[in-house]
Amino acid sequence: METTTNTNPQQLSAIECTARLNAVGDALYAIGGKWKLRIIVALMNGRKRFNEVQRQVEGISAKVLSAELKDLELNGFIIRSVIPGTPVAVEYELTEYSMTLYDVLVALGNWGMMHREKVKAGFKKDVVAE
Repeated sequence: METTTNTNPQQLSAIECTARLNAVGDALYAIGGKWKLRIIVALMNGRKRFNEVQRQVEGISAKVLSAELKDLELNGFIIRSVIPGTPVAVEYELTEYSMTLYDVLVALGNWGMMHREKVKAGFKKDVVAE
């Protein structure tokens, strides 16, 4: 069976649509949720200790951060390094593989800024209309 590659989502064949849905599902499984992409962005400026990441990613609890870091490590996005000494230090850094998300993060950040402005503009219109 021959399939074509279309850029218009309304013109996807059933097979292409299923494949795209599966691919998006896989991506969301690996990087979805409230915190994973924020943690990756926090680590883009270099390796950080646990508390540094927690301070930068506002609102995340230590328990949730610990679980998310483990999950990101299992999926190959970060490396956990134990530095011997007293006390023992643990640092986290991005892998080369995590940089495959760079274009996604830039696009998502740009969209987020645009959306925030749209919401602000809409809110201002509603306030003026009252």
